[in-house]
Amino acid sequence: MTSHPFSRRQFTAGLASLPALGLLSPESVRAAGSVVAASFPNAWEDAYRKIVAPLVQAQGTELVVAPALAQDQLAKLLANPSKPPFDALLMSPGQTAEAASRGLIEKIDPSKLKNWGRLGAAARTEYGPNVTVEINGIAYNPSLVPKPAGYKDLFENRAYDGKVAWIGFGSNTATMAWVEIAKLYGGGEDDMAPVFKLLAAHLPKIGAIANNGSQQMTMFQQGEIAVFMASTGNVARLKSLGVPCEFVHPASGSPSVPVTIHLAKGAANPEGVYQYMDAAISADAQAKLALPPTEMIPTNGDVPLPPGIKAFVSDEQMKTLVYPDWAKINAKRAAWTAEFDRVVRK
Repeated sequence: MTSHPFSRRQFTAGLASLPALGLLSPESVRAAGSVVAASFPNAWEDAYRKIVAPLVQAQGTELVVAPALAQDQLAKLLANPSKPPFDALLMSPGQTAEAASRGLIEKIDPSKLKNWGRLGAAARTEYGPNVTVEINGIAYNPSLVPKPAGYKDLFENRAYDGKVAWIGFGSNTATMAWVEIAKLYGGGEDDMAPVFKLLAAHLPKIGAIANNGSQQMTMFQQGEIAVFMASTGNVARLKSLGVPCEFVHPASGSPSVPVTIHLAKGAANPEGVYQYMDAAISADAQAKLALPPTEMIPTNGDVPLPPGIKAFVSDEQMKTLVYPDWAKINAKRAAWTAEFDRVVRK
């Protein structure tokens, strides 16, 4: 593998990446009839600009897509709750629970969404519509490593020594993987000790400790690593770029989360947020988002699963998806982040 500037023991907590995001202040991006919508970087950001923004524009509202990871969205809201930097948020249950408990998001009025009834029951939440379900597992480069059987393989099979990248608990994808790994070694959502013991023992053989998922994707593209924890969407994105990448469902089950659009408390343009929500859950948008390179699983019942998504997950695999207990996770997540930092900096 080629060398990279990140020490195996380097770790910067998720919040350290905030200044690098370069998000403009609300005053500098907001204009009359606009909505500032946070979106995950890379594939999500590109897709929402190309597919969802024009649908919102057709209703007379400009959608300003601001890239930010879910944890960073939450941190920015906490930093200035009286003047939120986003009108709309894009989050998974871990951050949603935190945002709701702190009064940072509003319960919505479903009557303002004409596509609400087209969503499956599980996708209709009091704090907004689920726009997809992210299925997480293991991404690997088949030209560099064999197909992993599951999480244990990454620690116990020497074929993966120096080729796996990990990140800390600021990432939902990583957190879910660590929880599943903890279960395999005698722990779980309320006991992460086995993970930290495992991590400390294997640290010399880990390929990299990255700052975030975007950094992992870059390192994978450059051939610096060959394995990382990923969603099916991450793999679809890499494959669309011509990068050798395949997805593995861990033998213990694939941790999964819905992704929800939220209305920020104090949003400058609530009606515009409803237009944005409705566009994102429309059959038009979801049918396009379900195609390469994003391949997001649709929540609109009028949109069938295309062949590309069926190649990632079968009907039988959908039945074995693992949904974490985010209440338990959130109660200990800060402590886990601190311990992860301590272990990898030894």
